[in-house]
Amino acid sequence: MDCNIFEPIDLSACTLALHIFQLNEEGPSSENLEEEAENIIAANHWVLPAAEFHGLWDSLVYDVEVKSHLLDYVMTTLLFSDKNVNSNLITWNRVVLLHGPPGTGKTSLCKALAQKLAIRLSSRYRYGQLIEINSHSLFSKWFSESGKLVTKMFQKIQDLINDKDALVFVLIDEVESLTAARSACRAGAEPSDAIRVVNAVLTQIDQIKRHSNVVILTTSNITEKIDVAFVDRADIKQYIGPPSAAAIFRIYLSCLEELMKCQIIYPRQQLLTLRELEMIGFLENNVSKLSLLLSEISRKSEGLSGRVLRKLPFLAHALYIQAPTVTIEGFLQALSLAVDKQFEERKKLSAYI
Repeated sequence: MDCNIFEPIDLSACTLALHIFQLNEEGPSSENLEEEAENIIAANHWVLPAAEFHGLWDSLVYDVEVKSHLLDYVMTTLLFSDKNVNSNLITWNRVVLLHGPPGTGKTSLCKALAQKLAIRLSSRYRYGQLIEINSHSLFSKWFSESGKLVTKMFQKIQDLINDKDALVFVLIDEVESLTAARSACRAGAEPSDAIRVVNAVLTQIDQIKRHSNVVILTTSNITEKIDVAFVDRADIKQYIGPPSAAAIFRIYLSCLEELMKCQIIYPRQQLLTLRELEMIGFLENNVSKLSLLLSEISRKSEGLSGRVLRKLPFLAHALYIQAPTVTIEGFLQALSLAVDKQFEERKKLSAYI
């Protein structure tokens, strides 16, 4: 169930499950690959649940039920494995591909999903492992070595998978950098080596997908450049686009709640959700006035990425407030100006391109 945290939940219609967990405070470690005199950082490695990702899941807001669909996908892969479904008759590769423009939260969603599942499945797996592969590092300056580096990287991952107490997530960010072999061939740049790298990746994915305790999460900003053989292996190909005005409203609302909790916005005032505004027909009164203003700011923010939207409350304060506390009316005025400035800057930047 993927709920808006600001809307009431009917507990009588829900099944409650309590998960008690301890966050790992150590942060990521680096996985290195030795290549002659070089020491290549090929991946970052977290033990889950990690303090770094605490609260990340709830901070991600989407218009469609993306989060719940991804949770359902992983639970189905476990069910099919538990029931020994014949993978020659019904195939699933344990590969998820999130694609869309930069700044829409694809990588954050992958990390949040890994954290969420490590907690939800703690009765089955003692801990989670998240390996974020640095795709660019696997391309050796001696390009013919890249296939060997890919194989070496996945050998390290195989060692983690062999621990059946661990649920392992392999995150390949900007996967197009690993799988753009066809483009390399057309350009005539080391075609045989480019294909060797792709073949190494595909071979390793085919090997580790046999294990029930691994999920491969991939992201791409440029889907058309991904090798078609890799796209075919992805069970889920989910587009993650810029948020709508409704999603932006929810993002801003969560930011305002945080600033009121920290007493940067003071005194605290109750804001209505979009659902509550709809129930009163968006009628303006003393109770709804500020929420309607926030709705207007949300509409004119359409086109901005989630990454930018999360920065705007900070920029609004830094540029237009510069005081320890501010009323919510003053903050919304500053936020509106910050949105206008963001579009002005975008227009100026595009003039140079």
